[in-house]
Amino acid sequence: MSKRKADVLQQKSPAEFFAENKNIAGFDNPGKCLYTSVRELVENSLDAAESIGQLPDITITIEEISQKRMNSIRGIDNHERLDEELYHDFETDDARKKRLARETKELEKLEKAFSQKGDNAALLETKKKEMEVKRAAAASKGAKVFYKVTVKDNGMGMPDKDIPNLLGRVLSGTKYGIQQTRGKFGLGAKMALIWSKMSTGLPIEVRSATRKQTYIAYYKLDIDIHKNEPHVHVHKEEPNPQKWHGAELSVTILGNWQYYRAKVLRYMRQIAVITPYAQFSFHYRAEDEKNSVNITFVRRTEKMPPPPQEVKHHPASVDLELVKRLAATTATSNLQSFLFKEFSCISKEYAGRLIDEMRSGADVETRPGELDSKQITRLHQLLHEAKFKEPDGSHLSPAGEYNLRLGIMKELNPDMVATHQGDARVLEGHSFIVGAAVSIGGRDIKPGINVYRFANRIPLLFEVTPCWYMLLVHLLWASSLR
Repeated sequence: MSKRKADVLQQKSPAEFFAENKNIAGFDNPGKCLYTSVRELVENSLDAAESIGQLPDITITIEEISQKRMNSIRGIDNHERLDEELYHDFETDDARKKRLARETKELEKLEKAFSQKGDNAALLETKKKEMEVKRAAAASKGAKVFYKVTVKDNGMGMPDKDIPNLLGRVLSGTKYGIQQTRGKFGLGAKMALIWSKMSTGLPIEVRSATRKQTYIAYYKLDIDIHKNEPHVHVHKEEPNPQKWHGAELSVTILGNWQYYRAKVLRYMRQIAVITPYAQFSFHYRAEDEKNSVNITFVRRTEKMPPPPQEVKHHPASVDLELVKRLAATTATSNLQSFLFKEFSCISKEYAGRLIDEMRSGADVETRPGELDSKQITRLHQLLHEAKFKEPDGSHLSPAGEYNLRLGIMKELNPDMVATHQGDARVLEGHSFIVGAAVSIGGRDIKPGINVYRFANRIPLLFEVTPCWYMLLVHLLWASSLR
């Protein structure tokens, strides 16, 4: 009897796994996919500029593409609907009349409530616009909207020959070192590429030049999800008379600007707050020009935080596969030197005590590359059970209270502001520093108290409950008055 297909063991590539579990990387729905794509590309650009001590100058462009125009790009004919009732956005005459009556009633209630409370006309107009947005969203429920997201920076750029693997192969990148960065092996940027492949089928476009490169490398490529390999459609060299260095990535994806507009703009403002030494030019190009948005977040200072330092692995932060890889690739000749030189917070004397505690046939002179699987498993287990000093955070590069306060003043111009940067904290061997700010009043901001938090210069976007408001305000304002 032949084996059933279901009984055959199938192995998924990393790209295939993340394509099927894209919510892990923050790609839950079209709106969030748009927001996460912008965020990941912007943070990669910041890392690329800061890594070479360059004041970041980043341009973000989101171009709206209707279903009709997307069909033209794909070479597909646009057809008129023959049978309206086939479509899920079909609305009968009775349903339309009921909806219009309900919306009219809601508007009347809103106007009555505002007249009784004496609220101003501007607030009423805002509520009306919110209702119009919801109405437009309901009316266009069946219409998909696509977006071409382009982010250009003045960072280190990517070497020409490495571009296909850096962008077209999941879990391949330059962020594997133990150093503070805003991402890990560029997974978010590659997820944007995967989402482009899944939602539009269009390849991404890349332009890049390093400081020593005399030309701009241009690629049009996508990713073979099943093989986890890059597929290059076009590769050419373009002239670079301005001697520009950096990277420009364009990805075309299905998204939802209507619902995620506020989140994207809020993120842009917060990243501008924590990096006042960077300049951001943000452009949203709508098909209807009156809905376009152009904002420049101007650089306020040229004082950048010192670059983060590369450090050794903390014992509590390593997984079993990493221990195996370190043991196989280390240049040390014995186990005691391996523990002392490859890990932080382990002295030679403490390394000897750990080896004695292993009791698995290994001693201080055992070569790391000769450890068998049981010995490596025992070592990994011991590294997570033994006591070690926590990292002191000296290798981190927080923004600092100066930059945080400057960013708040630059972007919000508040009536009052208090900032605080905490001490280094550790979670599972990974160090981080949280900076926080509380402000009252300001420009283009909701009235009342506004709270901002950043961990290793990454915005922590969240909603604060009233108890958090009271506790945080009490602590921060009390400390600011001392």
